[in-house]
Amino acid sequence: MTFEKVQALLADHLEIEESEITMETTFEDLGVDSLDTVEIMMEMEDEFGIELKPAEVGKSVKELVEYIDSKAE
Repeated sequence: MTFEKVQALLADHLEIEESEITMETTFEDLGVDSLDTVEIMMEMEDEFGIELKPAEVGKSVKELVEYIDSKAE
C-alpha cells in the first residue's frame, strides 16, 4: 500500500507513467533534482503524516518506502 501511494505521488509529480516506477528505481533514474526532492518530501509528509529527513530517505524507491513504513509504526 505504501509503495502504491509513493508510486502514484512520484508519477504525478514527475509527470511520468506509474509503470515506470518500481521498488528498484532510484531517484537518479527518475532524474530527481534537489528542488524536486524538497517538493516530493513535502508531499510525502502531507500524505503520510510523518516528518521525512532527506538524508535518511535513501536513494531508491524501496528505501523510501521502507523508511516511511518504519516511521508509521
